[in-house]
Amino acid sequence: MASNLKFTKELVTFLGKSVIALLETLIFTFIPRPRKNVAGEIVLITGAGRGLGRLLALRFAHLGSVLVLWDINKEGNEETCRMAREAGATRVYAYTCDCSQKEEIYRVAEQVKKEVGDVSILINNAGVVTGSDFLNCPDDLMEKSLDVNFKAHLWTYKCFLPAMIANDHGHLVCISSSAGLVGVNKLAETIVQKLKGIKTTIVCPFFINTGMFEGCSTVRPFLLPILEPEYVVEKIVDAILKEKVYLYVPRFLYFVMVLKSILPVKIALLLSDFMGVFNIMDGFVFKNKKH
Repeated sequence: MASNLKFTKELVTFLGKSVIALLETLIFTFIPRPRKNVAGEIVLITGAGRGLGRLLALRFAHLGSVLVLWDINKEGNEETCRMAREAGATRVYAYTCDCSQKEEIYRVAEQVKKEVGDVSILINNAGVVTGSDFLNCPDDLMEKSLDVNFKAHLWTYKCFLPAMIANDHGHLVCISSSAGLVGVNKLAETIVQKLKGIKTTIVCPFFINTGMFEGCSTVRPFLLPILEPEYVVEKIVDAILKEKVYLYVPRFLYFVMVLKSILPVKIALLLSDFMGVFNIMDGFVFKNKKH
């Protein structure tokens, strides 16, 4: 009898919370979420020396944040630092860091803690592209891709997450890709479920016109256009300020995620072929650039 009462109580609690969550989702579908104030927040951006990272730095400069800029390219990073100051940032710190090297991440992170303070918004933006099929991809490039695109996220989380937990305040932002909508996302979901004060945002954009994917094209530009970086940055900052867990750009990707969950595999593959997904990288021009 007691076990039945416990089950009934848990079921009612689950259904009640589910209804509240559903109503909240429906409300914020039509009413914009309130945006949080990030003035004075310490925002660390990896890969800040160019492209999306630079534009994110400039956007947060306008919002009054304290900026910590990481990049392997010292000149590019210092240029971003100068531009951020011109954009209104009063405190900007530029650090040269190779995000493929764990020990260097740990070293620079300790430097940041001593010189700037506890990072409250961590944006893992640095990335590299292999641009070749699996069997023809050089081992060192594959390792570099894993080191920067995946492992660096783990090392930076280990560096800055403890302070966020202690302060019950923080935000982890992962700039991912629409090409990787599955995989390590559940790492962030676990954090969001267990640590109420720590927010996470996983960004999955289609290809962005920053030069990283030069030569790539889309056969359905009205559904999957090559995105302009300024547009993507506005969407990312908006998602951070509204504390969204997932951001897909363009919006058509939300529909793709629904189809992915309900369509048979063969039909999903046919749809991918129709959308030209398998040939997007055919014209890719590899450039041996630092991230």
